[in-house]
Amino acid sequence: MPTLTMAPTLGDLLKYELNGNYSRETVTLKSGTDYALGSVLGKITASGKYRLSPAAQIVGDEGAETAVAILIEAVDATAADKTALVIARGPAIVSKAALVFDASVDQASEKDTKHAQLSAAGIVPRDAA
Repeated sequence: MPTLTMAPTLGDLLKYELNGNYSRETVTLKSGTDYALGSVLGKITASGKYRLSPAAQIVGDEGAETAVAILIEAVDATAADKTALVIARGPAIVSKAALVFDASVDQASEKDTKHAQLSAAGIVPRDAA
């Protein structure tokens, strides 16, 4: 019998949101990446675009090293900038297991830093919700 695999859904990521009209924003994602649902994003100061939040500052993408939002839909922006819907502020609770980090965020301490940055925006990552 074949094994079926289901892609992650918004219900896997978002466990609580008080008011979607308040907490969600439409943003522009920087091109060059196929963004997954649950991507942890930072905002580039100079352009106002969002990208995966790296562990440390990247020249040209200053500001993005601070996690400020979570992508709530999968978006393929490999060829061009795309608009997308994000959770930009809380109160909201998200599943830690459903978060997708930049490849540079590979240590537990770096993930803890991203969790703290999201919590500062009212987006609380939890192990179980």
